[in-house]
Amino acid sequence: MKRNQSGFTLIEIAIVLVIIGLLLGGVLKGQELINSAKVKNLATDFKNIPVLIYGYQDKFKALPGDDPKAISHVAATTDGDSSGIINGKWNAASGETFNFWQHVRLAGFAPGPTDTNAADYLPVNVAGGKIGMTNSSAADSPVANLRGSYVICSDGIAGKFAKQLDITLDDGNSATGSMQATAQGTVSGGAANGNMTDDTTYLVCMGF
Repeated sequence: MKRNQSGFTLIEIAIVLVIIGLLLGGVLKGQELINSAKVKNLATDFKNIPVLIYGYQDKFKALPGDDPKAISHVAATTDGDSSGIINGKWNAASGETFNFWQHVRLAGFAPGPTDTNAADYLPVNVAGGKIGMTNSSAADSPVANLRGSYVICSDGIAGKFAKQLDITLDDGNSATGSMQATAQGTVSGGAANGNMTDDTTYLVCMGF
């Protein structure tokens, strides 16, 4: 007995292609929204730290980390040396830049653990990289010749996000301006990178 064999009609194929297109479009749009949310979150980190410094300074007439009366002001573990500079590397495990986080948290300006021995004491960004701050001296600044008195750093940021951050917060060039990128994990004196690769991770710093 002869059986009639039939394939998909052009209309059926067209419908399938439209559905596939819609699904791909939805996936791509969803990924775009996720990426935008990450950049927004990273940008918020850079915007918040100046608020912490100025808020503490306004209340106690001293810099967090450097405050010589931090023990009496906020029941901190250690006082600062009152040099007028928050001394130390951005990712230091002790000293004024390290104590900075305890001071602003005990003062109520920032969330997070106040026990300096806590495993999650040092803050991290949405990408899992460390966040820190330091001064702009040649000895401590992670990027050479970065403008400003203070420097905020956020590590482990993919190049594609670093580029968008610079567009959002600075001049769009990661080798110039107040926001610059350098090699991941750089401690001080790094060279600005103006030719970042999207999938490589960097240390992004902003002076203010």
